[in-house]
Amino acid sequence: MKYWAYFVAKITAIYLVLRGIWPLFKRLLPEPNPFLKANDLQPMGHDLLYTSCVYGFWLAAAGLVYLAIWDQRLRCRTCLRRLRMPISRGDFGRMLLIGRPHMEYICAYGHGTLKVPELQFAGKEPTNWDEHQDIWTELETLDSGKR
Repeated sequence: MKYWAYFVAKITAIYLVLRGIWPLFKRLLPEPNPFLKANDLQPMGHDLLYTSCVYGFWLAAAGLVYLAIWDQRLRCRTCLRRLRMPISRGDFGRMLLIGRPHMEYICAYGHGTLKVPELQFAGKEPTNWDEHQDIWTELETLDSGKR
């Protein structure tokens, strides 16, 4: 739940920043000089400079949303820290024996592992988040098995 609340908070912050910048941006835009002089025409689509500036603003807004989504994908689902230590698993030359190649990212605090496929056969393959149990109990069970 905390994972999605953080994502909603990032999207809301982007919205509020863009909402605050938009009036300043409109004030700095040059006075529209439309091609056709009519009272009912909006400058959007009739003035090239105005239209280009507005499209550039919305392209930057879409880029910020994309960066928020990209950042969210590589975060731990439990503690929201960035996932670390990417490890390449699998081999393109030996897919039948080893399996399809993928990257594994782990949480530095042992909360889980994210497996991101590197090879997509049928469109975008989903990532796989494997949540780990408490790391200390896992280590204790491994240590007691050696005795």
